[in-house]
Amino acid sequence: MLMRCPNCNSRDIGKIGSNQFYCWECFVEFNVVGDQVKLFQVEEDGSLSSFDDLFSEIPQVGTV
Repeated sequence: MLMRCPNCNSRDIGKIGSNQFYCWECFVEFNVVGDQVKLFQVEEDGSLSSFDDLFSEIPQVGTV
């Protein structure tokens, strides 16, 4: 199975750990567990920021 980046759809990814991958096109790290994918931005100091935190405060379309 050839995996693609869930962010940019690139095939240029590398495995960095158990169920952990890095995309060389958009420079994100992601974890795959079952059918769940978690995206992380790699900060300048090497720490990871979850994309879930970035989008957690955006209201859903159609909600009042």
